[in-house]
Amino acid sequence: MNRRIFLKAALASVVPGLGCGVAYGLFESGWVQVTRPTITLPHLPKEFDGTTVALLTDIHHGPFTSLDYVNAVVRTTLALRPDLIVLGGDYSLKEEKYIHPCFNAMAALDAPLGVYGVLGNHDYWHGLEATRAGFQEAKIGELTNYGVWIERHGSRFRLAGVDDLWMGKVDVKAALGDATTEDACLLLSHNPDVAEKMRDPRVGLILSGHTHGGQVVFPTGDAPFVPSHYGTKYLKGLVQAPNTQVYISRGLGTTSAPFRVGSRPELTFMTLRSA
Repeated sequence: MNRRIFLKAALASVVPGLGCGVAYGLFESGWVQVTRPTITLPHLPKEFDGTTVALLTDIHHGPFTSLDYVNAVVRTTLALRPDLIVLGGDYSLKEEKYIHPCFNAMAALDAPLGVYGVLGNHDYWHGLEATRAGFQEAKIGELTNYGVWIERHGSRFRLAGVDDLWMGKVDVKAALGDATTEDACLLLSHNPDVAEKMRDPRVGLILSGHTHGGQVVFPTGDAPFVPSHYGTKYLKGLVQAPNTQVYISRGLGTTSAPFRVGSRPELTFMTLRSA
């Protein structure tokens, strides 16, 4: 009888704890943090020194990430008034029906130097053609193995993007086009693993997402699941790869489960500096 009372008491104490943990995870999944890193981009002309770039990635509009949340992210981005806005892929989750509403919301994004984005693995899984149509309808430049020159006062730098590493075919050479080793080159790649074997010396900085910062991170800093072949190396933040530097955003949405622990959603507002 004493054992039965003990088990009931133990269960009664554990269940509220689990409930609180889940509730916190749900709360943290919507607790967006605006990070403000300052990063030096090699060969960046002085005319672009201080240029601000907003990186939005892994929005994952779907059953876990509401359209109200997406609209709030868009409003926050516009309030920051970045010079350039870039999107890191994975715009929907689970079903194609979420793609159009997400791009309809993102159509409000506007910046003096433009709005550009790349594809992620979920964009292939849930509706590649619908996603590409979304880019066009929202007037967002799609940089799939393609690049553009960003110009100001007679100077320029290369903004390029590559296809998703898992589902597409990465072509850095095509993305960089006629850029030389004397040009500043900023590359968008949904998956940061691209940086590990990328040997093109022209790339000065890669902007990525994909890993969600682990989404669930223990107090020790360990993450039980990171979708990378290199463990936690490309978990989050500014990382030095073999041939370039990479900034990995924790992203804005969630997958698999609708919560985050120890890895708040991130809206990155970075400042680029010339060397």
